[in-house]
Amino acid sequence: MEKEIDGIVRIRAHFACEYCLMPQAIRRLRFPIDHIISRQHGGPSSIENLALCCGRCNLHKGPNVAGIDSETGRTIRLFNPRKDRWARHFRWDGVRIVGLTARGRVTVYVLVLNHPDDLAVREELRLNGQFPPKI
Repeated sequence: MEKEIDGIVRIRAHFACEYCLMPQAIRRLRFPIDHIISRQHGGPSSIENLALCCGRCNLHKGPNVAGIDSETGRTIRLFNPRKDRWARHFRWDGVRIVGLTARGRVTVYVLVLNHPDDLAVREELRLNGQFPPKI
């Protein structure tokens, strides 16, 4: 990926995962740049289709573009950081991310946004006054 585009994506995301909002500063490994619509599904490597993504969200998202909503059984597209507002689809319940909409619920499930390791990190951040992040 072009160095300039990489920098733009990171700055635009305020150096935090655009899905779970985990700050890059607390991770040793550099966050990858995610194709929101994967190249496998014809997604371009354009700035409009790229998001900063922590390793865990990136691993679970993979090429997925949708999931099955547990409440309705319908196929729903995943949260898109370029088109959707985080606060419309999610809220914090302590250190847990809760899906407010079908899109939010599906994204929480598919990306495993409440992985026990991440809950522990968020709790540590909370105890240090660094959580919740501003949206």
